[in-house]
Amino acid sequence: MDALRASYGGSSSDEEADTVSPSSASTSASTPQLSDETVSFLPLPPPSPSLLHFPNSTSILDDLPIDQATRVRSFPHVQGNYALHLYIPVYVPTNGRKEVALFLKKVSSLVPALHLVDIDVPLDVLCKDDHKLEQALAREFHVSLSRTVPIRVHQIDSIVTMLRQKLQSQRRYWIDFSKWETFVNDDLSRTFLSMEIITGGLMEIRKQIQIVNEVYKLHNLPEFYKEARPHISLAWAIGDLSKLLSQAVHNEMKSSAVMQTLKRCIFTTKFKGIECKIGKKIYKICKFPDE
Repeated sequence: MDALRASYGGSSSDEEADTVSPSSASTSASTPQLSDETVSFLPLPPPSPSLLHFPNSTSILDDLPIDQATRVRSFPHVQGNYALHLYIPVYVPTNGRKEVALFLKKVSSLVPALHLVDIDVPLDVLCKDDHKLEQALAREFHVSLSRTVPIRVHQIDSIVTMLRQKLQSQRRYWIDFSKWETFVNDDLSRTFLSMEIITGGLMEIRKQIQIVNEVYKLHNLPEFYKEARPHISLAWAIGDLSKLLSQAVHNEMKSSAVMQTLKRCIFTTKFKGIECKIGKKIYKICKFPDE
């Protein structure tokens, strides 16, 4: 459906953490729109793919007004290049969506410029209907394990084979999303509202990033940030709104109701695998069956 589109690089997600500077007041990644022969990149972090249609979504968001945000390439496209991005798919569990939606609604009332990642609809508009907001939160989000970088077609088989060999022994573990955080990408063109992993799963994900860095290095690709801060991005805004957004997050976290919620992690989910997106194609690097 037209209103629900994933534009990793123009609006969101976790790929935006790829373009985020760890030295920023807070930190994060997103992606590009790709054709088979060319790659167009947006200035955002972890994820970085082409427009994605969600087959499981209904027309519930079709009647919302679309707000087309400005999209900028983080580097020029070159014919024959493909966008490469490695990430952990994450879904907000059903029992955690109401809490996440409530927090987003409160922050959105203070920062109306926010958009939910991968949806070209202002967050404050989406927040007017609880059912639509929770449905939008049922989509896939990403924890980036790499930057989004261009590669040549002859590198694809080697990269995918090596990643599978080095990551095939991964085991299941729990991931705790425990902290709301604000991130800004490297060129200060996007600000993100994210949930950071600071306890459960942090050690395992950092080890996975190290393995990916080894493969990237062997292929002369830029490694991930040294001070990796794994997270998923849920909302974004154009420009550097880090001070305003951070203050809004701080204010909401101080409220008694939110503080009671934050005594535990926001939500917990199981690590289910790693995916690699190259151009329009997704490669399963390692995957565990649903339980």
